[in-house]
Amino acid sequence: MTETARELMRALGGKAKVAAMSHEQRADALEDFDISKLDAASETLRETHEWPTVAELDARVDQRGYRRGVGSLFRNSSYREAVDPPLPEGKVKRLKKMPEAPTLLDFFDARFAPSAHLLQSAALANRRGAAEETVLACLLHDMGGYLMKSDHGYWGAQLIEPYVSEKVTFAVRQHQALRFFADPATGYEYPVRYYEAFGFDYVPPPYIQAAYDYTRNHKWYMEARLVTMNDLYTFNPDIKIDIDEFREIVGRHFKQPKEGLGYDNSPVAHMWRTMINPDAPL
Repeated sequence: MTETARELMRALGGKAKVAAMSHEQRADALEDFDISKLDAASETLRETHEWPTVAELDARVDQRGYRRGVGSLFRNSSYREAVDPPLPEGKVKRLKKMPEAPTLLDFFDARFAPSAHLLQSAALANRRGAAEETVLACLLHDMGGYLMKSDHGYWGAQLIEPYVSEKVTFAVRQHQALRFFADPATGYEYPVRYYEAFGFDYVPPPYIQAAYDYTRNHKWYMEARLVTMNDLYTFNPDIKIDIDEFREIVGRHFKQPKEGLGYDNSPVAHMWRTMINPDAPL
């Protein structure tokens, strides 16, 4: 047994107590344990790490062989930028062929990979008893990052707007601004990893601040805030969630076009087609 496993066993009250738990109770306990560990690690990082400044990050721009804002489908590093510099020899992987009339679930299978973060986010929201539309927003909130990481909330909201409710679109779009602003009343803190990504002295640009002010006073503020709250703790590589867990929610709240995403002549069909074939030269 590893030291982490022994620590978990102690936290749950010992082998006898764990043996008496159901599989669901064990899964919930493991997730709670992982969150507590992440909290502790985040606090340690916040206090001890030497974070770069905005100026230092800017000085690295011409030292990379890629643009950080480009969507993950067009890059050869992972979605979370765990690989920097890019993967060996700068190669991209060959993508799986899409069906003739692709569904949202097909995109999760063949294009939104790795999609563990989105699945974990939706699963956490579901476990916390969130409304189905909130769970769907969590499932889709970072989807725009596969096309473009910069302003990914806006890209993602535009992608899904013809197929979901106005509330879901709002939550996906506005979560982008809310991420940068803590809300102690809901337990949301500024993400530690943003110190590395943006610089410890980063100040969000005026349009993000304006979007935050607008969202903070909107009737659907909590819809967008819940996305950020179920976003922060869902980067655990050891938690595996299957998209089938959300098949019914998607079926009820995502208007799948019969022609397939990308072929329904919607205002955003071209964006889905770009993801179907990102290797097209024109």
